[in-house]
Amino acid sequence: MHIETLLAHTGCLDDPETGAIVAPIHLSTTFHRNDDGTYPRGFIYSRDNNPTRNLFEQTLALIEGGEDCTSFSSGMAATHAIIQALAPGSHVIIPDDVYHGLTNLADNMFGNWGISFDRAKMTNLDDIAQRITPQTQLIWLETPSNPMLQIADIRSITQLAKKHGVYVVVDSTWTTPLLQKPLDLGADLVIHSVTKYLAGHSDVLGGAVVAKAHTPLSEAIRDIQKSCGAVMDPFSAWLTMRGMRSLSSRLKTQCQNAHAVAQFLAGHPLVEQVHYPGLSNHPGHSIAKLQMSHFGAMLSFQVIGKARRAFSVAAQTKIFQRATSLGGTESLIEHRASIEPESSQTPENLLRLSIGLEYVNDLLQDLDSALKD
Repeated sequence: MHIETLLAHTGCLDDPETGAIVAPIHLSTTFHRNDDGTYPRGFIYSRDNNPTRNLFEQTLALIEGGEDCTSFSSGMAATHAIIQALAPGSHVIIPDDVYHGLTNLADNMFGNWGISFDRAKMTNLDDIAQRITPQTQLIWLETPSNPMLQIADIRSITQLAKKHGVYVVVDSTWTTPLLQKPLDLGADLVIHSVTKYLAGHSDVLGGAVVAKAHTPLSEAIRDIQKSCGAVMDPFSAWLTMRGMRSLSSRLKTQCQNAHAVAQFLAGHPLVEQVHYPGLSNHPGHSIAKLQMSHFGAMLSFQVIGKARRAFSVAAQTKIFQRATSLGGTESLIEHRASIEPESSQTPENLLRLSIGLEYVNDLLQDLDSALKD
């Protein structure tokens, strides 16, 4: 069955009691126990197991082509669980251009747990290979990267990792299963901040990890979910499934709009550089064409000038909202360096865009006016 059909039916069941097409939300935290102490329906307590959360996890695993999915209360909770599942003394290779939340965990938290991190340029296979040690357990990919939209060759990196017995996780928050299927390209895990495109309406906080197969690492992640308690709540799971039913239609329009915006900015005299893999002059364009079905709805651009100029452009937009996040129906603009740590490599004149569902000419006019003011 095609992925678009699966998405359209996300969370849709024939309820045996009512005949409802959409599955109900099971908000109960605890479940009935028999006289002999057993639980006849397999549910004990919602931290361990919940029917609504289970349905979401089963659906996302199916759509990603994995055997298992664990969902969490946020994307960062999911990120934390993956790293926490590694043994003390493990070594992790992360991108030099990556969401700053991951670098914060690497710099300020897991060093105390005996886990070490190396940053590699994920566009350079030799750089990655040189950083692999006998203690390396995990390579973390984010492609396109945040916020510079660099493209990592998933298949080549996973082939390298397998030679050394190293797991590979790919953050697919920006791409969703519609645009990129990392498990099919050899990755072991896929992580999503479901807050973004999957839920799609800026009203859900959640995260999920999909495993290609049951492994010691995926089992450890499941144990952390149950024991540590940062689980996705039933209402968020239900809202995410509702959002996923329209993902295909939403993302098509967002991607089309983003491509038009990128082309417009690439030809604008007040723009220094545009970072979008759909542009033919992007360094990762050819790899993106091979591993993505479309180039996505995220892009960033550098204005001519310094940080003050970038802040001014963002302040002048009327349709683009100045906010942190992405993947909603509304378009967002953000000065990225100001939210990242001082060690960030993000240029001070860079603005990141999340493109929404607005009429594209309105978006172009809004950016043009902001750049000229």
